[in-house]
Amino acid sequence: MSDSAPRRVRVRAPELVGKGGWLNTGGRQYTLADLRGRIVVLDFWTFCCINCLHVLDELRELEAKHADTVVVIGVHSPKFVHEAEHAAVVDAVERYGVEHPVLDDPELATWKQYAVRAWPTLVVVDPEGYVVAQHAGEGHVHAIERLVTELEAEHAAKGTLRRGDGPYVAPEPEPTVLRFPGKAILLPSGNFLVSDTTRHQLVELAGDGESVVRRIGAGVRGFADGTADSATFNEPQGLTLVEEDAVVVADTVNHALRRLDLDTGEVTTLAGTGRQWMQGDPTAGPGREVDLSSPWDVAAWDGKVWIAMAGVHQLWAYDPVEGTVAVTAGTTNEGLVDGPGAEAWFAQPSGLAATPERLWLADSETSALRWVDLDGTVHTAVGTGLFDFGHRDGAAGQALLQHPLGVTALPDGSVAVSDTYNHALRRYDPATGEVTTLATDLREPSDAVLVGDDIVVVESARHRLTRLRLPEEAVQVASVAHRTRRAATEVAPGSLRLDVIFQAPAGQKLDTRYGPSARLLVSSTPPELLTKGEGAGTELSRTLQLDPSVTEGVLHVSAMAASCDDDPANEYPACHVHQQDWGVPVHLTEGGVDRLPLVLAGMDDQTP
Repeated sequence: MSDSAPRRVRVRAPELVGKGGWLNTGGRQYTLADLRGRIVVLDFWTFCCINCLHVLDELRELEAKHADTVVVIGVHSPKFVHEAEHAAVVDAVERYGVEHPVLDDPELATWKQYAVRAWPTLVVVDPEGYVVAQHAGEGHVHAIERLVTELEAEHAAKGTLRRGDGPYVAPEPEPTVLRFPGKAILLPSGNFLVSDTTRHQLVELAGDGESVVRRIGAGVRGFADGTADSATFNEPQGLTLVEEDAVVVADTVNHALRRLDLDTGEVTTLAGTGRQWMQGDPTAGPGREVDLSSPWDVAAWDGKVWIAMAGVHQLWAYDPVEGTVAVTAGTTNEGLVDGPGAEAWFAQPSGLAATPERLWLADSETSALRWVDLDGTVHTAVGTGLFDFGHRDGAAGQALLQHPLGVTALPDGSVAVSDTYNHALRRYDPATGEVTTLATDLREPSDAVLVGDDIVVVESARHRLTRLRLPEEAVQVASVAHRTRRAATEVAPGSLRLDVIFQAPAGQKLDTRYGPSARLLVSSTPPELLTKGEGAGTELSRTLQLDPSVTEGVLHVSAMAASCDDDPANEYPACHVHQQDWGVPVHLTEGGVDRLPLVLAGMDDQTP
């Protein structure tokens, strides 16, 4: 290495192994030796995780800009039981437009070899096969792009860089009418409007649920208003009728709300800028001026259009009279906490259904059915937290769901839940507090629409709408319960030192001009796990006290630090906010570690 080359600590990268094999390679199996000479970015992801989906989109520009030097490899590392099914991974790779090779690792073998702790995690391997960087969470691709540029120059000079086409082989497209549809609504005409998510379109189907009346959208990723033929969407999901001739669309990957005029087919933008909301951005204001984050569903309720803002674990609302958006519930912390909207925690809310008194929601990552009262208070009907899931009927307090994405209000006051990863349609009756199963053998149902005495289910992974007669009695199924496969960190009971390690990026320094430059928020599930150390503070290190009688749980850590460009000649340097959230499963055991280090990597999220 020349004296001018960057000096880094390098560790030999472990081999890539996964029982599920490789996808998007034309059937070829790869080793790291096959990729020698290329810069490899490993993306440890799981398809339930909204942060992982954000990273997939962040990586697209990097992949295109450095196509002849960089190979992105997705390492699919499941949380839910369903995500360990190979067919489900195949579906997810197509559903989210993943255009790089993916290693299916259902037993987390490669995850463990790389000591990964969180979804998502990005690992950079240099052309000689050494790990040179690892980043947990989203928002790190700009830093990785700078590192890639340095590695290209360094290894080109050494003669160890190999340019050329990557190993990605696109699968053959399937000629189905719909492709991984997300949500559907019944129109006043009796037709259905369906979000054809993977094809970036809306499709109007006749009352038979099969015949295409028209398509809205050009069918390519984009963010353009216009006619039915010229407008573009990016993985649209939720739909809600707001007038006889108007539908609001949750345009998920564009981080926007769109309006469809049913008469003319014209598409306009109501809210969102196309940029993803980040910590420190405004949380209220004119719709077209405020950033959103992966809106997954929408519902007209109490005079506003409510938004399941999956990307930041909140509910927002759009006011059609004022043309404004604002947060209505949730703190951005991920978890299951009931109470007043400003104090409640959600985990990737993905489905909404309105009744006059309640807004029901499917809180997917906690496998929960929840609701909001007219006064804004949040309640949980079914579900216990981030790591418990399964298929179990009975009393709501012990019933289990698995990553539900949709909820539908029924005429008798009960609700149907599209229990996505259980491939089932479930029913919760508030009058009895009981959960039953209405139908099974559905393939990843993501929504359902009531049509008279029938219910029409969006079978996302079968690419169709399926009409069912609401049965008088529920289907009987065997009860199963699961906990996530993600390994817990073994920690000693009692005192635990939490250290969030932050170093300002090159050319920047901590911003202390107006007081402390950092913020640390700590909580736990269950709350009894922490006897000392919860709450907010300005120091990035803290001593926690863990109750020895609580043997396992999750530590929720949110850290933020501010840095500014370090140029004495610049009177008004640009400043940046670096933020990361962690959910760390812990198991209390004698002999466990007494220090928990978490790395807050420098990013490029500029704030005004």
